[in-house]
Amino acid sequence: MSYVDEVIAQVIKENPAEPEFHQAVLEVLESLRPVIEANEEKFRRDALLERLVNPERQLKFRVPWIDDNGQVHVNTGYRVQFNSAIGPYKGGLRLHPSVNLGIIKFLGFEQIFKNSLTGLPIGGGKGGSDFDPKGKSDREIMAFCQSFMSELFKYIGADTDVPAGDIGTGAREIGYLYGQYKRLKGMFEGVLTGKGLSFGGSLTRTEATGYGLLYIVEELLKCHGQEIAGKTVVVSGAGNVAIYAIEKAQQLGAKVLTATDSTGWIYDPDGIDVAALKEIKEVRRQRLSEYKNYRPNSEYHEGKGVWSVKADIVLPCATQNELDLEGAKQIVANGTKVVAEGANMPTTVEATEYLQKNGVLFLPGKAANAGGVATSALEMSQNSERMSWSFDKVDAKLKGIMVGIYHNIDDAAKKYGLDGNYVAGANIAGFEKVADAMNAQGIV
Repeated sequence: MSYVDEVIAQVIKENPAEPEFHQAVLEVLESLRPVIEANEEKFRRDALLERLVNPERQLKFRVPWIDDNGQVHVNTGYRVQFNSAIGPYKGGLRLHPSVNLGIIKFLGFEQIFKNSLTGLPIGGGKGGSDFDPKGKSDREIMAFCQSFMSELFKYIGADTDVPAGDIGTGAREIGYLYGQYKRLKGMFEGVLTGKGLSFGGSLTRTEATGYGLLYIVEELLKCHGQEIAGKTVVVSGAGNVAIYAIEKAQQLGAKVLTATDSTGWIYDPDGIDVAALKEIKEVRRQRLSEYKNYRPNSEYHEGKGVWSVKADIVLPCATQNELDLEGAKQIVANGTKVVAEGANMPTTVEATEYLQKNGVLFLPGKAANAGGVATSALEMSQNSERMSWSFDKVDAKLKGIMVGIYHNIDDAAKKYGLDGNYVAGANIAGFEKVADAMNAQGIV
């Protein structure tokens, strides 16, 4: 049995009931086969892959909090500090009922390679809780965040582990978390990113993941002799990533036709009204079914079905495994040329392979959605300098990072005879930097 196959089997055996983590490891290690096989004897001797797939530290703790009626609730908190070979752990905190250890491990493992691709000195980590902020009052969310941070603060720091936002964790939650950290530690330091502008946050951070997604798609098209202006786009999701992907796509001259949430999806033949979408989702926190009140010519559909809409570019920006094989077949039948992941692992393995085999240019999330963590690292730099950069300066650095990521993954794919396979290119480019650092630091 090959070294790759041995490690995959070991991961599945030692981490039962964690299918998302199995999927992430399988996808990465399969595409790394050419690199591993060229160095198999050394990597096996040093147990490099075993060290790569096992987190340096896994934290699990209870989070008790009291609701507005005086009822006590207990949630579970997690922080997986996966790999610090190239810098302090960096990755978001997800607050969603679906959160469990396997999902946090999948996200943290992906974060290793995503962070490496940015070229910035940040390692991989992830955290969160099965707490659901939807329907909770500000006081209830503050109570949860303060309880969560009362345990987490022991393990994080500006040069140790720097969490950020994720699904369910926006500016409000980051503010409450940071306030409690400062209260407990008695220090004002850059320990969380995604902070408010009044206490160390960075301009462009809100827009970064969505904007970065479009910058890398723009570079991909340019390198294939095309431009984004005039293209039609299907977007899933209606959260932070989706909203700002839609905004930037339309700034670049494309027409975005769709958005989705957990109950259904909208189709707007005239192009999504970003101001209306922001009002519904960011201000009023309502369902997309309200969109038709703003745009009578639009359509609202309950349930799934957004992949049936014909477009040149598809951007899955909602959640993991939302784009399955059936959806991929619809996308290919529609003549779509580009699929780029705005969410973390939103495309199943079978769907990814089908898209690639049918000539779709496919950009994986660890490359395409790296703009968020890249700008988080830029926020860390500003905090260290006690400086605040302009929107244009941060945006320019973000665009440069995303353009650089495209060329890094393109070059890595070509180096191993995998021209056009950006999944393999992203995994190889991210892995080589981390592996070099791990080897240089000895068996730790």
